[in-house]
Amino acid sequence: MKKKKLIINVFLCVALFLIMIFTIAPILNNIKFGLDLQGGFEVLYKVSPLDGELTEDMLTATYKTISRRIDVLGVSEPNISVEGNDRIRVGLAGVTDKETARSILGKQANLTFRDVNDNLLMNSDVLKSGGARVTTDQNGRPAVSLGVKNHDKFYDVTSEISKEKDNVIVIWLDYEEGNSYSNEMYKCGSDESNCLSAATVSQGFSSDVIIQGNFTEKEVKNLVDLINSGSLPTKLEEISSKTVGAEFGEDSLNKTLIAGVIGISLIIVLLFILYRFAGMICSLGIMIYTYLTFLLFYLIGGVLTLPGIAALVIGIGMAVDTCVINFARIKDELSKGSSLKNSVKKGNKSSLLTIIDANITTLLVAVILFILGESSIKGFATMLIISIFVTLIVMLGITRWIMNMFVETHVFDNKLNLFVGYKNDKKTKEFDYIKFGKKYMYCVYAFIVIGIISLCVFKFNLGLDFKGGTSISIKANNEITLENIENDLNELNYELIDNEKLADKNYIVKISNILDHEEVAKVEKYFTEKYDANTEIGVISNLVKRDLIMNAFKSLLFAIIGIVIYVSIRFKFSYAISGIAALFLDVFSMIAIFSLFKIEVTTISVVAVLSIIGYSINDTIVIFDRVREHLKEKEDKKLTDRIVENVVNTSLKETVSRSVITTITTMIPVITLILFGSKEIINFNIAMLIGLISGTLSSLFLAPLVWLKITKKEIKNPNKKKWYEDDGPEEKAVKGINA
Repeated sequence: MKKKKLIINVFLCVALFLIMIFTIAPILNNIKFGLDLQGGFEVLYKVSPLDGELTEDMLTATYKTISRRIDVLGVSEPNISVEGNDRIRVGLAGVTDKETARSILGKQANLTFRDVNDNLLMNSDVLKSGGARVTTDQNGRPAVSLGVKNHDKFYDVTSEISKEKDNVIVIWLDYEEGNSYSNEMYKCGSDESNCLSAATVSQGFSSDVIIQGNFTEKEVKNLVDLINSGSLPTKLEEISSKTVGAEFGEDSLNKTLIAGVIGISLIIVLLFILYRFAGMICSLGIMIYTYLTFLLFYLIGGVLTLPGIAALVIGIGMAVDTCVINFARIKDELSKGSSLKNSVKKGNKSSLLTIIDANITTLLVAVILFILGESSIKGFATMLIISIFVTLIVMLGITRWIMNMFVETHVFDNKLNLFVGYKNDKKTKEFDYIKFGKKYMYCVYAFIVIGIISLCVFKFNLGLDFKGGTSISIKANNEITLENIENDLNELNYELIDNEKLADKNYIVKISNILDHEEVAKVEKYFTEKYDANTEIGVISNLVKRDLIMNAFKSLLFAIIGIVIYVSIRFKFSYAISGIAALFLDVFSMIAIFSLFKIEVTTISVVAVLSIIGYSINDTIVIFDRVREHLKEKEDKKLTDRIVENVVNTSLKETVSRSVITTITTMIPVITLILFGSKEIINFNIAMLIGLISGTLSSLFLAPLVWLKITKKEIKNPNKKKWYEDDGPEEKAVKGINA
């Protein structure tokens, strides 16, 4: 009977695995890929009014105009987003004719009034700026009100048209030669046509007018926005752009997929070695997590980018972490002599809050990145947020349900090593983590001194994101060297600031010049004609640079504040201060090593720093959870230095293997991405690798030591007000009453 249940359960798991294998391909094929994975053209516009201030209505109207113009380009999956209060980013995947795209997107909207024979009657200057608004007709149905500025001209035109047999005025947006109302008549007013509306005119009007018909509220709002976009005095200024050749995008995608498959495969092997059958259940959970993450990303219409894949990697590490925490708790219960069934039940319960706390801190960072980030950074944050929620659902729900399903067969009751890698070996070596931590601190002090010297002497190797300029990737078919490229750039009068050879005939160079679109076209033509090369060009203006720097500081500050508040609420302020001390060391480690080895600092590097903040505090919380648990066991005793030292040592002993295993499983895909993945995110992965190592050490030794020091001071002065506590109202001494 036991074996029969086991076989049925194994069959169900295999069936689930096969369903995912056969259905993942359609999902992946329908996910929208970003420019860095399939090539195309991206441009960031600053929207400015010609007069007065830019309003939200103006920005919305401009957004809608750009959306309609993209239909002309034939782009199936455009990505248009409003950023901040005055910017619109347009991503056109698969576009090869960038100049045509620029000319169509960047021109000012042109609203005209024409007769049915397409003769021009009036321009948008007869209307008030932004004069179209939503209203209702005499029957209470949705309608459009037009605010007229030039009443005389408007009256003359409408009066003349009202006398014609075809007494209709046609409103066009971006009318071009060749457009015809007779051809567009049945599409007029739809998203497929530049013909916005055809209104019957029964008399001349010398005041504001109403366009009425069988409109829905949505149709009226859309028509208002489009009319306003053609009559508003706004202009589009291109402040950054990026072109990615199809070859570059396909190459990045292939390399990243290969690196991802290798990384996940190695994790599965490691989990099986460490946790036997439970490790296989966890591996199945990781596959379900990956499947559902892609499915949800597809359902919300997300655009998958290289940073998004990096977020998925972090999510895999967090998914593994939930298993490792859970398995550690189960082993604790088994060591107490509990049965497998009770150990799994108690282990699941005791690890629940720890896992939730650890994930919420990472979620805080992801939300901050989503709010403050732009473009691919927002995509990274979106994927990370999805990953966190899917991790909690899969690893706390589905995976635990599968594990309980196998436990209920009772096949593994006397095969604990086979089920979860548990060995009843009570001969464990005692290790003084506090003593080792003090030695570790000497290394930290030395590293801080070296880091400060490096930052003062070498400073940062800032990328174009923070300096402004132009990046040019060149993939040539003819023979080409760096020396050739340097001579070519000198000939073009551009200042070379950095260069790197990626592969044979494949280079990336950076110049300080901020190229406009004409200069970009000139550079592309130059290298194509001379070397038969494909080029990928990205331009960062000073305006974009300034905002990126500001957002980086804001993100870092808000992340730290959010973590302090959450940890203070869930634990105590002393825990929060200890955790932040570890985070500062993690951040310092990354920026110091980047400075020391002259690694380029880009926007994605800042994302890595913030990711490590969320990931490292996750590690620290798991340790502090054990500390708090053991302190509760000592509530009936008076705390002494020796007791709290034992608490810290015991807590570290119970969590050190979990921290090391989690770090290794997260490092595996990071290392595979460094070795086999795209160069586009190599800086992110290098920063992640540094942060993972630093974060593990600081969580294990720095944070507990800082907490220990604070706690010892509180023990020595139990009645002394803590520096972080409020004084409260001071009691006045009154003789004979309280004095």
